Order: sequence, then structure tokens, then C-alpha cells
Amino acid sequence: MARTRAMVIKMSTLMILISLMVMNMVESSRSVNKVNNGDDSEILRRHLLTNGLGVTPPMGWNSWNHFSCNIDEKMIKETADALVTTGLSKLGYKYVNIDDCWAEISRDSKGSLVPKKSTFPSGIKALADYVHSKGLKLGIYSDAGYFTCSKTMPGSLGYEEHDAKTFAEWGIDYLKYDNCNNDGSKPTVRYPVMTRALMKSGRPIFHSLCEWGDMHPALWGSPVGNSWRTTNDIKDTWLSMISIADMNEVYAEHARPGGWNDPDMLEVGNGGMTKEEYIVHFSIWAISKAPLLLGCDIRNMTKETVEIVANKEVIAINQEKESSCRSTRCQAKKVRMEGDLEVWAGPLSGYRVALLLLNRGPSRTLITALWDDIEIPANSIVEARDLWQHKTLKQKFVGNLTATVDSHACKLYILKQSNLLPEIHKERVN
Repeated sequence: MARTRAMVIKMSTLMILISLMVMNMVESSRSVNKVNNGDDSEILRRHLLTNGLGVTPPMGWNSWNHFSCNIDEKMIKETADALVTTGLSKLGYKYVNIDDCWAEISRDSKGSLVPKKSTFPSGIKALADYVHSKGLKLGIYSDAGYFTCSKTMPGSLGYEEHDAKTFAEWGIDYLKYDNCNNDGSKPTVRYPVMTRALMKSGRPIFHSLCEWGDMHPALWGSPVGNSWRTTNDIKDTWLSMISIADMNEVYAEHARPGGWNDPDMLEVGNGGMTKEEYIVHFSIWAISKAPLLLGCDIRNMTKETVEIVANKEVIAINQEKESSCRSTRCQAKKVRMEGDLEVWAGPLSGYRVALLLLNRGPSRTLITALWDDIEIPANSIVEARDLWQHKTLKQKFVGNLTATVDSHACKLYILKQSNLLPEIHKERVN
């Protein structure tokens, strides 16, 4: 009898806990969909893809990684020029994004943000006109708080509709929306307010949620933004880059046309990693369908940097349309890990597979990808194209592919099932 009573008490306690959890989930869901005006509710319920943006991950440049607060309109114009003269704009690098520190510390008498007179004397609209004249798009930065992260300019908390209208009038195409110096309320409350404001502004503006992954925005970001940061800020080191790749990969199933996981901007060309490490960096970002936003000085890139960021074959993986999404997934994932050795794979159109062999360890070694791990039928004859060597391998492969990979390096292939029946090789690729 005592045991039965104890069991009843335990079951009752469990039911209460489950009820509280459900109520909390419902309340969280309500807070994401909370609206101030009844007319806005339908807008927020729709996926933000209705703004027509983010069908593929955005490509371009952002000022923060290399320049921090040391920005001005001359440098922004020169960067736009460089995107065109280097040919990067033709490859898809279209966004020229101004990060923090572009505005005065105080708003004007009408409550509007004021471009910093010492660094942006011509104003943001004139700058947008210049960037647009180059066939490019201009992005800007604000914050879902009272001040931005630098504390040198106001945030948009409480001014969302006013600022969204201002951005639209200036001709802004992209908003990076940060999460510093806020009122303590949840991002799930603050970010949808800017979403509604942008959608009412009369101009399609890509909404990049820079929430740092604190409350797992991949789980709630799709009706709120076109991309969402899944991690904290990247640094120009191997350890930072590779750990951020790990964190971003967890949310792979949530990446879709119109809403992408964002592991932060690229560090390629800033000097803190080796060439091979930067190739790993660019390769992972590409197959992860991450935004490809360059963070170096475009005006002074080395030949080595250009060769990495202008690899058309790697970019093509990143920019494939939604037809490449299979098995409810667009983004590549780790399919096998053995110590420092990893196999990543992601779906491509035409039943092709993007395959990444990654060596995180200290020495050169062999890595094997098994067909069973990458959703290729076991007896398939497969053709492999090496995207960094720009050549299709002479061998055809059945069952697996093995390659020798250097320390802190990778091999990136596109695998295609072949209908031909040539001599089959299972030798490793050197």
C-alpha cells in the first residue's frame, strides 16, 4: 500500500512537471508570435521567404572582421569597386555590409539614426546609391538593444518601426541585427518586432539575426529572419574556426531556402591561419550552406586568398537552389568521426553528393568515406571530382573512397554515380 501510494505521488509529480514544461513551451511559442497590432499577425505567421530573399545563402563582404570600428564611406566605396574589379561580384558576392560604428551616439530631434559626420559625411543614402550603381547591394547594422555592441551608437530597441522605415528610405538591402545592451527580455520577444517593422517598410531587406546562438535561434528563427547566428563571434584562428563549425553543424536540418544557419563571417585572407586551414574554412562554410561573407580587405587580397574565395566549383555547392535539398536536409553534416578524422557529406542536385574529408590532427593520414555513410547505394560506380585540384579523378570507385589528407587540411569532392562500367579501382587517392 505504501509502495502504491509512493508510486501515485511520483506519477502525480511527473505529470505536474510535464504540464509545466508544456505550458512553458506554449508560452515561448506565443512570445515568438506575439504582435502589437492585430493586422501584423498574419505577416509574422508566414515564413520570411515571402520577402523573396535568401533563396540561396547570401554572398558578399562585411567590415567587422578586418576593420572593426575603423570604417568610413571612402573605404566602403573602394570595397564595392574592388568586388567588381576582382570579378568577385560576378561570382555572387553582391552584399557590401557596413557593421557597427557607422552612426552618431545620439539620434536627431526626430528620433532618427544619424550617420557619423566624420566618417560618413555624404550620408548612407548617397552611399547606397553608389553601391547600387555598381550592381551591388548595401547592408547595414543595428542592435535589438539600447546601444550596439561597441556602445558608440544607439540600438533599435523601441525604435524598430522608425529605423526600418529609415533603412528602407536609404535603400538598404540587408540588416545585421545584433543582441547587445538590451532590456533583459528574450530575443524571441525582441527580434520579431524588427521582423514586422521590416516587412512593413515597403522594401525587401534581408534580416540577419545576430543572436549568437544563445537561445538556439535555428529552432525559432525561420519565421523571423533569413539567417540566424548559431555561434558566438569567430576569431582568425584554427581553433575558433573549427569549433564554430562544430557548433553550427548541430543545426543542419534547420537550414532551408529563405532561412540559413550562420556560423559568422569568413576570416579567409586575414592572416591568422595557413592556406590549408583557410581552404578548410571556406570548404566547410560552403557545404554548410552558410552565408559567404568575406571579412578581409578586398582591396588588398593576395593571389592565394583570391584563389580560395573565387573557387567557382566550391561556390556552386553553396549556391545550389532548393532542388539540392534531399531527405529534409540541404546542409552537409558529419557522417563519420574517428578521433581527429571526419567525413562530411551533403546532398546536391542530380543525386550527386558533396564529400569533405577533414583531418583535424597533427599528421598526414588516410581518411575513408563509405558509401553507406553518405547515402550512396553500396554497389554504385562513382566518379569523383576534386574541387580544389579542379580535376575529375581517372579512377572510378565502388563502396568507398580513400584519400591521403594533410594535417589541418581537407579534400573536397563531388561524387556522381556513373552509368559506365570501366575498370574499377579501390586504391587510395594521393
